[in-house]
Amino acid sequence: MLTAFWIVSFSLVMVPGADWAYAISAGLRGSVIAPAVGGMLLGYLAITLVVAAGVGALVTSVPALLSVLTVVGGAYLLWLGVRTVMHPAELSAGQEDGPKTGRQSRWGWSMRGFAISGLNPKAILLFVALLPQFTRRDAGWSVSAQIVALGVLHMINCASVYSVVGFGSKAVLGTRPAAARRVSQLSGVAMILVAVLLFAEQVFAFTR
Repeated sequence: MLTAFWIVSFSLVMVPGADWAYAISAGLRGSVIAPAVGGMLLGYLAITLVVAAGVGALVTSVPALLSVLTVVGGAYLLWLGVRTVMHPAELSAGQEDGPKTGRQSRWGWSMRGFAISGLNPKAILLFVALLPQFTRRDAGWSVSAQIVALGVLHMINCASVYSVVGFGSKAVLGTRPAAARRVSQLSGVAMILVAVLLFAEQVFAFTR
C-alpha cells in the first residue's frame, strides 16, 4: 500500500501547477528556494493534520465553506500571479540582500508558499479523498497516524520535485536575464490561469 501511494503521490507532484510556478519564481531569485519550498511543505502539513483530525471531511461536506475557501485561494493566486507578471524576477550579477532584507524576503516567500498550498481547495479535496484510501483499520497504527505518515511521504515527494524545479530553473536561467524574466512572467500567468479555473468552477457550480 505504501509503494502504491508513493507512486500515486509522485505522479501527482510531477504535474505542473501553481506549486511548480512558485518554485520556478523562487528559483529565479536563488536564495529563497528553500524558504519557498519549505512554506509549501508547511501548507501541506497543515492540510494533512486537518484531514487526520477529521476536519477535512467536515469542510468538504459543507459546500458553502468549500466555496469560500476556493474563492479565497483563487483570489490569492490571482494577486500573486498578477504581481509576478508585473514585477518578474530580475537577475543581477553580484546582487545580494542585506541581512535584514534577506530575512524579510525569505520569510515572505515562506509565508506565500504556505498560502499557495495551504489555501488550495484542490489539495484538501485530494487529501480527503486519497489519504484514507491507503489506510488499514487492522494496522498497528491508528488511522489518523497513518494519514499523517502518508502526508509526510507526500511532502517528501514535494520537497524533492520542487527543489529540483527551483534549483533547475536557477541553473538553466541564472545566466540568461532576458529568458529568466520571460519565464518568471510565464509562471505568473500559470498562477493566474489556475485562479481563473478555480473561479470558473465556482461560477459553473453556482449556475447549475
